[in-house]
Amino acid sequence: MAAAVGVLIPRDIAAGRFVEYVQRAEERGFQELWVVEDCCYRGGIAQAAVALSFTRRVHVGIGILPAGVRNAVYAASEITTLATLHPGRLSVGVGHGMPKWMRKVGETRQSPMALLEETLQCIRDLLWGRRLSMQGRYVRLDDVGLQIVPELPPPVLAGVRSPKSLRLSGRIADGTILAEPVTTRYVLSARDAINSPSHTIVAYNLAAVHSDADVAYEQVRRKVAQFGDRDWAPHLQPLDIGTRFLELRARCRSQEEFAGRLPRDWLNALGIVGTPEEGRTRLKELAAVGVNTSVLIPTGPDPLNDLAELSVLL
Repeated sequence: MAAAVGVLIPRDIAAGRFVEYVQRAEERGFQELWVVEDCCYRGGIAQAAVALSFTRRVHVGIGILPAGVRNAVYAASEITTLATLHPGRLSVGVGHGMPKWMRKVGETRQSPMALLEETLQCIRDLLWGRRLSMQGRYVRLDDVGLQIVPELPPPVLAGVRSPKSLRLSGRIADGTILAEPVTTRYVLSARDAINSPSHTIVAYNLAAVHSDADVAYEQVRRKVAQFGDRDWAPHLQPLDIGTRFLELRARCRSQEEFAGRLPRDWLNALGIVGTPEEGRTRLKELAAVGVNTSVLIPTGPDPLNDLAELSVLL
């Protein structure tokens, strides 16, 4: 079965173009729209509300809400508001959050795993109409239940990277959001850790396609260079190029130098890049190893133009 294809709403898209972007994405046939809640940009729930309100059919995903900055009960209340107003059109991701962002806003925890597990479990249970009394390490509730419960509780996914967190996701979440870069080997490695055949996999990937493949590769080059930072190590470890990729980054004095020295085959491995035919091939490969939704991350300077170019993959 073919995977759904979605597109990410750029975190820094101009406010005046947001509605046009989501409407164009739906018109061009993208099945899903995903929003991010990156530190100091826009809130994920607010973006999802606007995207749902100005479209009619497209599914909207929030990927992700950081557990450290979201009270589980109040997050569940926000989610149920969207789910009751737009039934069947919402998925919600919850994760640890980027460590450097959590440090920056003073929301680190001694046990991020315990925080994520308690938050995921609480949100899922509340959305399914359960009343909770809970004395966890971080989530503590005294006979709490939502007054309004969605008839169709939205899937709650974990946005995680490491094997330990993936195992947690497999135990208690409806699915997992894998941040970019998502290769077939990374999916297989993640599926082994998740160990749940019915588990949904949402895969983010940088994307650039063009009839002239060189144009696409140059467009994505600087974006791929960010994967040299240590947060992306779990994605690279399963790959043949993983060690060489990190070694090259260590030898380069700047991310700009690193970007310029990246071989084309590495770029191809770490994104949906090249001609439209090459892009479709990569999407089919990801679907074949268990990706249910591939989310394309636009990489060009004009988000609306990116939508037009990426829609040829549908």
